[in-house]
Formats: sequence, structure tokens, C-alpha cells
Amino acid sequence: MAEPMLHVDGLQKAFGALQATDGVTLTLMPGEIHALIGPNGAGKSTLIKQIAGGLAPDAGRIWFDGREVTALGTPARARAGLGRTFQISSLAMEATVLQNAVLGAMGRAGSAWRFLRPVMRDAELVEQAQAALQRVGLTDHAATRTAELSHGQRRLLEVAVALTLQPKAFVMDEPMAGLGASGSKRMTSFLDGLRREAPILLVEHDMDAVFALADRISVLVYGKIIATGTADDIRADPQVRTAYLGEEDAA
Repeated sequence: MAEPMLHVDGLQKAFGALQATDGVTLTLMPGEIHALIGPNGAGKSTLIKQIAGGLAPDAGRIWFDGREVTALGTPARARAGLGRTFQISSLAMEATVLQNAVLGAMGRAGSAWRFLRPVMRDAELVEQAQAALQRVGLTDHAATRTAELSHGQRRLLEVAVALTLQPKAFVMDEPMAGLGASGSKRMTSFLDGLRREAPILLVEHDMDAVFALADRISVLVYGKIIATGTADDIRADPQVRTAYLGEEDAA
């Protein structure tokens, strides 16, 4: 049986009396999309920060690609092959699309912002960036200032930046947010193909996308995983319907 690419075991994180993650255990297997869903305030963002290295857990352990990474920070996990996209854009808005993509390639090499201008003359890094832009359909916008992109194009650029890291797995935080129906359909198609290259832990509120994409779905409520299963399992679970899907249906 294949080993998990990502294994989270018993993560705990409290902020005062608030238990933001409460014994969370989950896995991400090679080739799969594992969706993490839950109502606002469920603890999804806190959990993702712990997985990506931006927030240390109070207890629990994290393994990535067979190696324990619990004590590693975000840059070290990125260099190990964990690619992340963000719910709130982390792009450099005054930089061009190509420059943002090159920043991703620089991050993989452990470089810093101050080296951006000379690195733009580094043919290998620029080629990596251009290849990532081509994959997400942004080649024609390489010279465009990022602030001038549409919201959907910025989401695609965030994916391109993650791709330059040549990740072994992705953590994607609401990639469909603000895309609209046509944008969500395009992103869904892209992610469906991307799983063959690297598995994806997908945090998403777009339930149509979740049910279309996910091999497994975990439901997080008040910091706890209350169910994990296929789309059919989750749809039929009475606890999930009461805690989350029923709330969505009533909205």
C-alpha cells in the first residue's frame, strides 16, 4: 500500500479557551485530491497554517514525504516540496506576472527579493517561470502588472507561483474564491489534471467543485474532524448534514 505524502497526526492548537484544532488527524495520498470543508470558524485556516509551517502546533506531529517536518518553518517545507496557495493573495501587486512567477522559482532556490533584478537575467529561472505561466494560460500576460489582472487571473498566477516550486504536494486555500461560474469550471478542470502530478489538500467552500474533484472529503467542525469519506459518504452522513451541509442548504 502506498505511503501518505502528507500525514497529520493529533494536531492541537488553542488560543486561550478556544480550541482551534482538536486532535486533527488526516492523510494525503499520492494522486488524490483530499478536500477539507467546514463552516466559517471551524479552524480550517489554523490547520492549514500548521501544515504549511506558519504556526506551531501545541501538540501532534506532521510528516511530509516520509520525513517528520513538525519543527520546520514554511521556507523549509516549501523547499521539501510542499506548495501552497493562499486564501488572501500573497502576490506582489506592483511586480509583473513574470516577476511573480520568478519569485517562486527564487524561493525554491532559497534566494531573496533583493536579488530579483539580476535573477531576471537568469535564463533557467525565467524558463521555469514561463513554463508555469504557460500551464495556467497566462503567457500572454507575462509583462502585465499583477495589479491589473482580474481576480480569476490572480488565482491562476498563485497556482503558477506554486508550480515553480516543482512541489510534491499542494495545499490550496480556496482557489475558487471569487472566480465565478466559468472561472471555477476552468480551475476545476486544471486541478483535476494536476493531481496526476502532485496530490492536493484542497480547502474550498465551492461544494460543486469539491464534489466534482475530491477523492476524499474531511469535514472540520469546531476544530475536530467529524467525518472523512467519499463525496457520497459525506452527502449521506447525517452528522455532516446537520453540522455543515444542512447549514449550506439553508443559506
